[in-house]
Amino acid sequence: MKLQFKHQKFQQDAANAVCDIFAGQPYSSFQYRVDSGDSPTLDDMGWKNRKIELDDDIILAKVQEIQKKNLIMPSQKLEGHYNFTIEMETGVGKTYTYIKTILELNKRYGWSKYIVVVPSIAIREGVYKTFQITQDHFAEEYGKKIQFFIYNSGQLAMIDHFATDSSINVMIINSQAFNTRGKDARRIYMELDEFRSRRPIDVIAETNPIVIIDEPQSVEGKQTKKQLTEFNPLFTLRYSATHKKDSIYNMVYKLDAIDAYNKRLVKKISVIGITQSNATATEGYVYLDRINLSKAAPTATIEFDVKNKNGIVHKTATVNEGYSLYENSGSLDEYKDGYIVKEINGKDGYIEFLNGNRIYVDTVIGEMNEEQIRRIQIRETIKTHIEKERLLFRKGIKVLSLFFIDEVAHYKWYDDAGQAQNGIFAKTFEEEYSDIVNNLQPELYDDEAYFNYLKNIDAKNTHAGYFSIDKKGHMTDGKISKKEKISDDESAYDLIMKDKERLLSFEEPVRFIFSHSALREGWDNPNVFQICTLKQSNSDIRKRQEVGRGLRLCVNKNGERMDENVLDKDVHNVNVLTIIASESYDSFARGLQTEIAENIDRPKAVTEKLFEGRIIERINGNKFVIDEDTAHSIYFDLIANKYIDKKGLLTDKYYEDLNNNAVKVAEEVQEYTSEIIDIISSVYDEKCSLPIENAKDYNVELKLDGNKIDMPEFKALWSKINTKTVYEVHFDTNELIRKAVSALNVDLKVADIFFKVEKGSQTEKIESKEALLEGKTFVKEDTKSYDSKKQPIVNSTVKYDLVGKLVEETGLTRKDIIAILIGIEKNVFNMFKNNPEEFIIKAAKIINDKKAATVIKHITYEPTKQHYDIDVFTDNAIKGKLDVTAMKAYKHLYDYIVYDSNIEREFAQDLDTDKNVAVYVKLPNSFFISTPVGKYNPDWAIAFYEGTVKHIYFVAETKGSMSSLQLRLIEDTKIKCAKKHFATISNDEVIYDVVDSYDKLLEKLRS
Repeated sequence: MKLQFKHQKFQQDAANAVCDIFAGQPYSSFQYRVDSGDSPTLDDMGWKNRKIELDDDIILAKVQEIQKKNLIMPSQKLEGHYNFTIEMETGVGKTYTYIKTILELNKRYGWSKYIVVVPSIAIREGVYKTFQITQDHFAEEYGKKIQFFIYNSGQLAMIDHFATDSSINVMIINSQAFNTRGKDARRIYMELDEFRSRRPIDVIAETNPIVIIDEPQSVEGKQTKKQLTEFNPLFTLRYSATHKKDSIYNMVYKLDAIDAYNKRLVKKISVIGITQSNATATEGYVYLDRINLSKAAPTATIEFDVKNKNGIVHKTATVNEGYSLYENSGSLDEYKDGYIVKEINGKDGYIEFLNGNRIYVDTVIGEMNEEQIRRIQIRETIKTHIEKERLLFRKGIKVLSLFFIDEVAHYKWYDDAGQAQNGIFAKTFEEEYSDIVNNLQPELYDDEAYFNYLKNIDAKNTHAGYFSIDKKGHMTDGKISKKEKISDDESAYDLIMKDKERLLSFEEPVRFIFSHSALREGWDNPNVFQICTLKQSNSDIRKRQEVGRGLRLCVNKNGERMDENVLDKDVHNVNVLTIIASESYDSFARGLQTEIAENIDRPKAVTEKLFEGRIIERINGNKFVIDEDTAHSIYFDLIANKYIDKKGLLTDKYYEDLNNNAVKVAEEVQEYTSEIIDIISSVYDEKCSLPIENAKDYNVELKLDGNKIDMPEFKALWSKINTKTVYEVHFDTNELIRKAVSALNVDLKVADIFFKVEKGSQTEKIESKEALLEGKTFVKEDTKSYDSKKQPIVNSTVKYDLVGKLVEETGLTRKDIIAILIGIEKNVFNMFKNNPEEFIIKAAKIINDKKAATVIKHITYEPTKQHYDIDVFTDNAIKGKLDVTAMKAYKHLYDYIVYDSNIEREFAQDLDTDKNVAVYVKLPNSFFISTPVGKYNPDWAIAFYEGTVKHIYFVAETKGSMSSLQLRLIEDTKIKCAKKHFATISNDEVIYDVVDSYDKLLEKLRS
């Protein structure tokens, strides 16, 4: 299996945020004579990064512009020479992003020497692996391959190659290799005989490398910062999800935990909390696993003590009201006093006994020891795993579960003969796994292939341990770094990294992984869906670090990432990471939220200053800057609409309108509604910051109503809408050229680059030490600015292939690009020589904008012989919380309906009570229409009784606002494509539109 990679906008945005800082820097590689030590030759020529030729004021201005566009507080100065910070949440592909940035910097400016500094062996191995598995992917995009290696003080020839090779070279080095007192670390600063009496650090520094620090908060102590200057970096880039607040230098891009979740770039988190109630130890042991809802009375699945011939054991049973634990336990005295089930409450998730004891889902009454808690955790992990696996098997997605433990002996121990024996956790796992699989309800597994897959895997073969290995080949706790509290044993990481892709294959039976909690960094697998922390004692490892091991979006058996481009709205239903914690849901969620909040650097309230100076940039390159008056109007309008309170905090009214796509903004910025919402979303609101779900909150699982599927009205409806289509685009190239020329002449604006030269001298007298420290001992005497029109930035030796660059960025032919360039006005074309980089970027954006509009205008759909199967309604389990996100339905294809907003809930209520409606369904996410801008999933399909209004009606969406200005551009484009799709497959029997209420739907039916 080979992991596949996609081009993602946020990763390109992060790369652009760095590359755009240096717009105007000439493209050039720079050759020099390498220090050959005591054996010089005439052929020792090397390649170094060309020095930055831009003035600091220009770079600062660029940084500030980038920060305003990315909703970051503008820097007042350049901190260091030069240091830039990029914040990226765990699991979104940070390493991929800086590899892409390396290639972009080389493409734009010719820089080819890079050093990646990491804090540990774990992260070093992970980084090296990512360079390996992305090499072919990036070679397709950039036509180049990166030469990369791990620094080893015993392999100095690699440093010579790094200095003399003309291609892109990356050295990966962990900070201990140059920042400890060990012999190996000192060698980088020593004149070595085997290195021709040279110091390795000098050869490296001569290349002016660009330094990338991965997890700087773990790298940069006082000593390390000093040692890093020895590398003579051209500039330094810092990448992390959790930067220290006192070490953030000129941040240019930020994708924090909240943004990553809202953009659906990481898994959603749910929690199963295991807790014990305040019952006395003399009471009987009872664990409430779940409430089972059905059309009849609800039942409960519980675990309690049972007496058999071998003693007292735990038994799992599904019980009804009136069930006696005393009678079914072998008459154990602990259940004699009123342990008869009095009530099973499905809505609030509890059962109550006649003696008044009430127990909620995932809680325990009675005496429970440490071993029982771990057993329940293991059992819940296995159950959750199988439930997830049952749903994803058809999609070709393998499910993995990860157990964190503190001692290897709890998993494996070795007898006197050296033979491995199961520890307590492995023994418990095999017992619980066998019990659960052997007692599965066959009716839940209508997929025979999955059921056979499950039955053919033995309990002892489906779990494995990933630990350090000693010289005897035995698993061991390994060496744990006292400072970082993580393992620095290479044997553990070698094994884990080699198995990364193999674990994703269905041919590999291992699905449950036991790993040392100290191996918390450097390894994460995209298909970890459950994490269970089996710890015997308190740990210093933070919740966010543990959760980070499973945040990556999953991949299928072909290595394809299951993101919203593939799954559309279903991305957060498929990609759910469940944490099985040995504490209550509330406790775990609160702790995780607190840790996230500690690292979120966001404004806490909405103010006018939040909007003032913000830059909104459109696809065509146009920019809108929010001035002081407009910022005041926006703020006033938020107050008028009751979206913020007196303290500037967001209200429930705002979130309600946001949920219903009905947010209103000031008239001056209505066309920028989505961008204004993005700015508002940059405010930290703890009550809505990051949803962490209680895994047991879903107390309703929708069941398909077979009688409704067989209704003639539904069959007729389904036959009209289940045809799949393909689209084609034919357009007049001359029309595109004319529109592109016209737009470039009007909209293309390229800023001139200027150089500033300042002159000053020291004062006659230094008045005080404070004056010296504050820089008041020099007086500025003269300032001159040189316009790039008079002093062109383009070096005469630098050749820009303008046509080739625009062909590359737009996908048009050279002939078409030449026609566009010939057509634009002379003064517009002259902008190129003053700032070629910005001219290319902005011109390409404008051309692409016009290309997209032309494509949509000329798209046509053709029906195929393929149809959606009725299985789309049974492929995925649909769950909801009763009276919160789910309600009972009577004319829906399922027994309940799960809604996304109040508008959808009200719409469904109206459908259920209209006597003219025969049957309706909220379409599953696997039913979609292909468009040039992604998959589109309509909301509703409705069939009316024949002879009423119209027999068949289909409505795409229920929106809070139907104004196309307030629909996001991509969504609006999808809707236009959908209209053409349905016009193609129906003969006016299927009506397709967007409505904001059931009354609007009826109006369209009668018109």
